[in-house]
Amino acid sequence: MTEVIEKFYTAFSKLDADTMISCYHDDIVFEDPGFGKLEGERAKAMWQMLCANARDFTLEYSDVKANDTSGSAHWEAKYTFSQTGRKVHNRIDAEFEFKDGKIIKHTDHFNLHRWASQAIGWKGKLLGGTGFFKKKLIQQTNRLLDKYMSA
Repeated sequence: MTEVIEKFYTAFSKLDADTMISCYHDDIVFEDPGFGKLEGERAKAMWQMLCANARDFTLEYSDVKANDTSGSAHWEAKYTFSQTGRKVHNRIDAEFEFKDGKIIKHTDHFNLHRWASQAIGWKGKLLGGTGFFKKKLIQQTNRLLDKYMSA
């Protein structure tokens, strides 16, 4: 299943959301600190939205490991955060579960406080490690996703 993970991240590095989504099972469950838990079409639409809106984006992935049922990878994204124009270098560890040759569960782990400090600046540095900030961020990203999906 390493080839599925590699296909996913190679497509992501090219901002090819359609190929990324082709690696996902219809019953996909995605979760990360920025969006919370997204299922099915919402998880797929998130990648379409992120790829469509990416600015100054580069991605590198490494340490891909997988067997028939689960896998993991490390990836790093560098981009300009559109809401503030600030440069971000996010380091992410991903975990995967597979079903029918596709990714059915994808969980990304990263330091939200570190991300917020880069993306938002002093307010992110001050509040980025709090539950309040995480809750507000997830609400905001899901509102953006709703708007994207209804367009």
